[in-house]
Amino acid sequence: MTKDQLLTRRRALLAGAAAVTAAGTAGALALGRGAPPARPPVSAPAPGTVPSRPLKPSAYRLDPLTGYGAPRPAPHRPPVRSEPLLSMTGRGRTMLLTFDDGPHPRYTPQILDTLAEYEVRATFFVCGEMAEAHPALVARMAEDGHIVGNHTWTHPLLTSLRHGRIRSEMERTSEIVEKVYGKRPQWFRAPYGAWNRSVFQLGADLGMEPLAWTVDSLDWTTPGTGTIIERIEKGAAPGVVVLSHDAGGDRSQSVDALRSYLPRLLDSGYHLTVPRRQFT
Repeated sequence: MTKDQLLTRRRALLAGAAAVTAAGTAGALALGRGAPPARPPVSAPAPGTVPSRPLKPSAYRLDPLTGYGAPRPAPHRPPVRSEPLLSMTGRGRTMLLTFDDGPHPRYTPQILDTLAEYEVRATFFVCGEMAEAHPALVARMAEDGHIVGNHTWTHPLLTSLRHGRIRSEMERTSEIVEKVYGKRPQWFRAPYGAWNRSVFQLGADLGMEPLAWTVDSLDWTTPGTGTIIERIEKGAAPGVVVLSHDAGGDRSQSVDALRSYLPRLLDSGYHLTVPRRQFT
């Protein structure tokens, strides 16, 4: 190739490059004037590269710090006891009133009304199947400031059951209480006062303390309103835990007795309250 031919070819290449540059500059000016940019063509990924993918919906979830999707905190695990708590420690003339087996649509509202009249809080050990059937009553217990404890799902004799069945009875009840009361129960009472190693262990695993009683009104035997009143008033003392019932049978005597002994205990200087994590 001659020298003249080389010069001619070089000039042609330079002219082509100048044309491409001019076209790019014109496009850039057009974008500056507001012309929409052209969508780049979709091309296959280069060999050896991993194609990018759109984020899955789960990638857009809120951060757990906001509470969305955060795991439920494990319940506080109390010590595994070998016997239930029978009384309340502390100073002064303080007592606990407790009611088992409810809630009942007839008797529980009357008990709640009496407690509200005297601005007294109590503890209700509910059965899971009753709580599921009457959730509004459990919700009212929460609104009135009462404590709701676990009394198993069907009120069985726990010492006659296998470990798995005991867990089911207790766990299902804790779940329904959390659903309708707003938080999981921190107190547990075994039906019939029948405790064993599995009951204490499972109760602690579920974050509950075992609470029994000091004074049994035996109201479930329907001994008469006067007898119930006498038993509770004679047993009154600082730290006492009183056992009564708001379901499981005819509890009209229990309702009438409460209306009599409650104001008398208050007049005698007793402070009727609910349990706290200060038992020993």
